[in-house]
Parts: sequence; structure tokens; C-alpha cells
Amino acid sequence: MSRRVSQKLPGIEQDEGVGARVRRSIGRPEVARLDPFLLLDEFRGSAPAGFPDHPHRGFETVTYVLEGAVRHEDFLGNQGVIRPGDLQWMTAGRGIVHCEMPHGEVECRGLQLWVNLPRTDKMCEPAYQDLRSSDIPSRSQGGVTVRVIAGESLGAKSPVFTRTPTLYLDVTVQPGAKEFTQPVPQDWNAFIFVLSGRAEFGSSGAGAVIGEAHETLLLDRSGPAVRVAPVTGAAAACRFVLIAGRPLGEPVEQWGPFVMCSKAELLQAKEDYRNGRNGFERAPGWASFVVREQAD
Repeated sequence: MSRRVSQKLPGIEQDEGVGARVRRSIGRPEVARLDPFLLLDEFRGSAPAGFPDHPHRGFETVTYVLEGAVRHEDFLGNQGVIRPGDLQWMTAGRGIVHCEMPHGEVECRGLQLWVNLPRTDKMCEPAYQDLRSSDIPSRSQGGVTVRVIAGESLGAKSPVFTRTPTLYLDVTVQPGAKEFTQPVPQDWNAFIFVLSGRAEFGSSGAGAVIGEAHETLLLDRSGPAVRVAPVTGAAAACRFVLIAGRPLGEPVEQWGPFVMCSKAELLQAKEDYRNGRNGFERAPGWASFVVREQAD
């Protein structure tokens, strides 16, 4: 039995960062959070627009590039370029300050997911898992291709370690493809964000819902799997991401880039960043080379 689509939300563009544009899926008034997920943005922009130096604490950011490239740098000295199909899974933990800026002449486009960390991991050391496109397992079956960013699908397993158990799939359904069913633990929250094209999601028959480009489909917990089928007569493929995770069931206190479990912890995060302590020792006076270079 497939989960049903409980809500469908249109994608609306908004300004974010400096001169960048995003379509916000999770983290908007209609669905502020979907435990354990805090945000999903489809972003796009060209230099010098982007996301200059900013801090994080208490969660993970997952950047998946679709087009163009993103240049990254942090106050620990880590830097690099994330290209189409590449993934950066960053655990902010106790504190990180970094920038994410478009790289090169081509407009960049991608997805950024924020995954909450359990209270026991919120003050862990920052860490990165960087996967090139060729490192992400891909499987095809019956006209459906799945890239396994996190979790398992069609017998393929992602090498990514998720502190918060997560399934993250990039799925392409060709016209005329066979019906695709993805198992999802019944106690996990799940949603779909459509990148392009249109397909049929959820239970079959009268309960099916057509999802189109830039729409978010929230899924209920009525079944142990998610069903997807091509739209009859579709001329183009449908590409979407399916994201699911085990709820933490913990209090969430958030102020922008800081996510903790209590107001006291949140206040402490602000003070630590302001005073350069408890993970933010390198923050005072730090400025990324990437942003300085673009400003010259």
C-alpha cells in the first residue's frame, strides 16, 4: 500500500542570501518544518550573487548541485568546488562559518536541505562528506533511474553516513516507464519535490495526485512505500527528489542559522558566535577569500 499525498504546495520564488533566488519547499509558512527536516531550497544564481560568509550550529546542510558550480570555503580552511551531480553533506555541529558562492560563468542551480541533529549531536565537531557525481550510486529499472544520495534504493546503497537516519533519492521517470515503488519506513516523515516534468504520485486510481515542476508533495504515513508512475501520454521525463527521515521528536528552537532544543541553548549559540567561543573561536575577523576575491 502506497502513502497518499496529503498536501500539494506550489513553488514560489523568493530572494535569499545576496542577490540569489530560491524556491522554498520546506521551511515556509505552510510547512515550517517536517521533522527532522528544517528546510529545502532550490537555489539559483550567478556571481557575484550567492551566500557569503555566515554561521551555522546544531544541524547539517546538504548541498546537491544540478547545474553550474558552487564554490565553498569555511573558517577551518576547507574549500572546494561542487559541480553538477556532486554532493556536500556538511555537519555544522558546534559551529561553522562558511560561504557558498556561484563559480564560473554559468548560472548555478541546486538543492540545499537542512537536516536537524539530535540533541546529543548538536555540539559535535564539524565534519564533511564530499561525494563527486561518480561516487553516487545509480540504478535503472523499467524506465526509472535513481541516484541514491542517502539511504538505499533498487539494491544500491549510498556511502553517506547520516547521523539522523535519512533517505534522499534523485529520481527520473521516463515517458512510458513502469510503475516505481520505493519502500519508506512507516514511522518516517516523507515528501517529494518535483524538479521538472510531471508524474503521478501516491495511491493509484482516484487517490493519485499529479505533481508538476517546482511543486512540493507532502506524504502521509498510510503505507510502507511511495508509488510513482508516469503520466499517460507524457512527452517528457519527470525528475524529482524523494526525501524521508526518522523524526527526532525533540523541541526545536531556531534563530536563522542556529537550531537548538531550548531557548537557553539558542541564546548560548548567539553569544558564542558573537564572542568567538565554544566552536566559533576562528569566527572573529575571519573573511573568506572567495567573497573577497569576488568583491575585487
